[in-house]
Amino acid sequence: MKAGNSRKSAQPPDTRIDPNRGRKEDGVKVTIYTDGSARGNPGNGGYGAVLSFTNSQGQTFTRELSEGFERTTNNRMELLAAIVALETLNRPCEVELHSDSQYLVNAFNKHWIEGWQRRGWKTAAKKPVKNIDLWQRLLAAMEPHRVSFVWVKGHAGHELNERCDELATTAADSGNLLVDTGFTDAD
Repeated sequence: MKAGNSRKSAQPPDTRIDPNRGRKEDGVKVTIYTDGSARGNPGNGGYGAVLSFTNSQGQTFTRELSEGFERTTNNRMELLAAIVALETLNRPCEVELHSDSQYLVNAFNKHWIEGWQRRGWKTAAKKPVKNIDLWQRLLAAMEPHRVSFVWVKGHAGHELNERCDELATTAADSGNLLVDTGFTDAD
C-alpha cells in the first residue's frame, strides 16, 4: 500500500471537512498546519495536520489528522501531512499551508518543483528527485485548490505547529503503524 492508504478506511466520506458548510460563495479560506517526524530517519514515522476554517457565521471548524508508518523518513512524512490534509478537503478552497519543512515550502516558494519537472524529475545536479511518488501525489492534491505555502520555525512555541509535532510523534510512537510502500533506501 502507498503511504497514506491503509487497510482500514482512513477518511470515510462523511468525516471529510466541508469548508463550504454554511457558505454560499466559493473560495473559502482554509488554514492548514502540518508536521512530519521519523525516529531514526529512516525509522518509524508519523505525520500530523490541523485544518481550520471559519464560516460566514463566524463559526470555526477544526480537524486533526495523523497516522504512523514503519520505515520512512521525516521528509516523506512532511509531504504526506500536506497531501492528506489537502485530500481531506471536499471542495476547491483557498489554502494557506504552514509547515516547518523548508524541503516542502521551498519546493514551491523557490520554484524547485518546476525545475524538477522540466528536467524530468531530476535535480539541478541531474540526480533523481527523492520522493517522486509523494511530490506527484501532492501536485494532484493541490490541483483543485489555490495553495500558498508559509514556512514557520519549528519548535519555536507556535501553538498549531507544536500540536502537529505532537500528533506526528505520537503517531510515530504508536503500535499501529502502516507500511510506507513508497519508501526506498534512496529516499
